[in-house]
Amino acid sequence: MLVFIYGILIVGKIVISTNNSPKAIGPYSQAINVKGSLTYTSGQIPINLKGEMISDIFEEQVVQVLKNIEGILIERNRKLNDIVKLTVFMIDLSNFEKLNKIFEIYFQDTCFPARSVVEVSKLPKDSQVEIEAIFYDE
Repeated sequence: MLVFIYGILIVGKIVISTNNSPKAIGPYSQAINVKGSLTYTSGQIPINLKGEMISDIFEEQVVQVLKNIEGILIERNRKLNDIVKLTVFMIDLSNFEKLNKIFEIYFQDTCFPARSVVEVSKLPKDSQVEIEAIFYDE
């Protein structure tokens, strides 16, 4: 749906909901698509489809988060190379090199997306990492 208000084009948005990734643990959407453009995921934490934390090991948490993002990509018939930006929140930046090694493996068959990494004091369910993605979604 496209709407014009005072000469400004407002592009419609589509709520993305999938069983490929864990359900939202609060009042927010798994992802939102700006119709015909980009999809923005909510921050994904290392929980499984039952909403349970999968591990206390940082590397395993990162892999689970990336799998959760991939579940949203699959729902939209998209792949890793459609990701244009990732924002990573970590409770300990000393894990930065571990994160980089996982990203090198996970994104080895595609170009690396733009990325920001931020240290925070706490994350939901005491996870060590949370990642949100923006991907191309035509």
